[in-house]
Amino acid sequence: MAFNKVFNQEEKARLTKLIQEGDQVLHEVDALSEGLRETVKAIAEEMDLKTGVLMKAVKVAHKAKFTDERDKFDELETILETVGKTL
Repeated sequence: MAFNKVFNQEEKARLTKLIQEGDQVLHEVDALSEGLRETVKAIAEEMDLKTGVLMKAVKVAHKAKFTDERDKFDELETILETVGKTL
């Protein structure tokens, strides 16, 4: 079934504004994300850290989910120990 809603002028104006503003916000988010990636990479290189680990630390800190991450790792560790795949 085809979508066939007809928008009135007010709805059209609201949708147009939303799309324009949403596009602008997403461009800004992309630019900020790229800047963060570059900063993390530079600091990781300076401190001889893995970029991925440092970025994960940033994300975990942002979401305040350290306990969840530790629980996931504990589960993974238990599975690997069960099958004898740990060092």
